[in-house]
Amino acid sequence: MSLQEFWFILIGVLFTGYFVLEGFDFGVGMLMSILGKGSDTRRRVVLNTIGPVWDGNEVWLLTAGGAMFAAFPEWYASLFSGFYLALLLVLVALILRVCAIEYRSKIDDPRWRARCDLGIGIGSWIPALAWGWVFANVVRGVPMNEDNKIVGTAWDLLSPYALLGALTTGLLFLLHGAIFLNLKTGGEVRDDSMRIARWLLVPTAAVVGVFGVWTQLAYGTGWTWIPLGLAVVGLVVAGAAVLAHRDGWAFTGTTLAIGAATVLLFGSLFPNVLPSTLDDAFSLTIDNASSTPYTLKVMSWAAIVVTPIVLGYQGWTYWVFRKRLTVEQIPGHIGLPLKPAGD
Repeated sequence: MSLQEFWFILIGVLFTGYFVLEGFDFGVGMLMSILGKGSDTRRRVVLNTIGPVWDGNEVWLLTAGGAMFAAFPEWYASLFSGFYLALLLVLVALILRVCAIEYRSKIDDPRWRARCDLGIGIGSWIPALAWGWVFANVVRGVPMNEDNKIVGTAWDLLSPYALLGALTTGLLFLLHGAIFLNLKTGGEVRDDSMRIARWLLVPTAAVVGVFGVWTQLAYGTGWTWIPLGLAVVGLVVAGAAVLAHRDGWAFTGTTLAIGAATVLLFGSLFPNVLPSTLDDAFSLTIDNASSTPYTLKVMSWAAIVVTPIVLGYQGWTYWVFRKRLTVEQIPGHIGLPLKPAGD
């Protein structure tokens, strides 16, 4: 395996971790107002399920972006310039979400908390839909010229395939978040999140199935049938587990589905990193978009040393905050000691 292949795979792993972990964060934020039902206590239960972990989950995106910048600078430059407005919208949404979570409990005012809840919802819905749209366009290809500049208009990126990609990630993250709430809450909140998870099973499976088959037939290779099959298996396991009230298996199923779908996208993209729809000669590949071998070598040693430490720390965090939350556990005051910052 070349260093270019190693770093392409590692970036794929980082985005897989981001979509799996931040995916349920987005799902929880998308469901917060729905499950709140006008009750601040219920909304606090929902928010506190991700309280100790959401900011750590976002580190996966920072690491993936940093790895892309260092390992494949041409890919980073073309992608972030060509999708500037979309990624800026994602950034603003993530900032809005961070501020809303952190400052929700700072003012004892129902209107203030309602505005923060709206910010959490907006900051969760926009990235959940935008990431599917961006990666669908990356796999499909973009109108990129010989100077590695994406030309054309915004309408060129609003293809049916890209819009279906947005709907796919939106529904997947929504289901993932509902099942995470099944796993992390008890009582009335869990009952309602379980009901929502059941409603989402069929439409999510249908949309993911259509998008996955479309991706495979149009852009996939022989071996990418495997992740497509695993994504289907994951959704079947999740559906059966939800109906059987097996929360752990249900969460494992949606985790497998999201992870396999991400592998399908990256596998369909390889060895390109950003295909050109104007001319194959203009496409960026793992070879013509990468840094020098020395840079990749230094980065590889750093990744070998640091990655196990980060994974160990994050795994420990999830273990410490593994207990379920219920309405009865929420104190009467706004602040909640179960979360180090925010609500």
